Amino acid sequence: MTAPGEGCIREVQRRLRAEQGAFAPKPVLPVIDEVVATVLSQHTSDTNSERAFAQLKESFSNWEQVAAAPRWQVAGAIRSGGLADQKARSIQQILAAICEREGRLDLGRLHDLDDEAAQTYLESLPGVGPKTAACVLTFAMGRAAFPVDTHVHRVATRLGWLPAKTAADRAHRLLGPMVPADIRYDLHVAMIGHGRTVCRAQRPRCGACVLNDLCMYVRQSAAPAGQRQPSLRARS
Repeated sequence: MTAPGEGCIREVQRRLRAEQGAFAPKPVLPVIDEVVATVLSQHTSDTNSERAFAQLKESFSNWEQVAAAPRWQVAGAIRSGGLADQKARSIQQILAAICEREGRLDLGRLHDLDDEAAQTYLESLPGVGPKTAACVLTFAMGRAAFPVDTHVHRVATRLGWLPAKTAADRAHRLLGPMVPADIRYDLHVAMIGHGRTVCRAQRPRCGACVLNDLCMYVRQSAAPAGQRQPSLRARS
């Protein structure tokens, strides 16, 4: 079993983009802002996380104030994003680590690092894993990373690009090199949109899916139980 070829991956991107319309990148934030925004995006909707980030910025004039504030005050500002106490603790731990290393709350110097060094730095911050690091590299730094959120993970698994039950960290290691660098940002956005509207966790709309002829999940679902094949496995 082998990973999908570049042509297959580009075809998925082409079909999703044709269905969804033109690619629209996110507004570019400073690196430290994107780190915090990504923490706030965990386990909630874009609407809720964007509201929480806006309220945090309105409540505090700068990151120094966020770092020094009582945790309950930070949590109150981000309540709309869910898991407010946990996220407030994570944000303040990250800010404390940055301040200790950099002597100030700024990560602009990461732009001077190569992709691997920037990723290593980001993942060394408290609670920052491959997904958050990849989001920061992609959205704030213009690097060719490939963030794998729950929707991307689900779509990739159903397509047969990942083995079933692949852990999130391993999914990043497998999918990043697999996807051509020039379409990583675009495909990330397209797969999220597809996962939200068509390839849903429950009751996926396979009959309306523009990828159904490429999808291992569809083929397995249609085959008699005794004839179903194991999912395509990406090379490790």
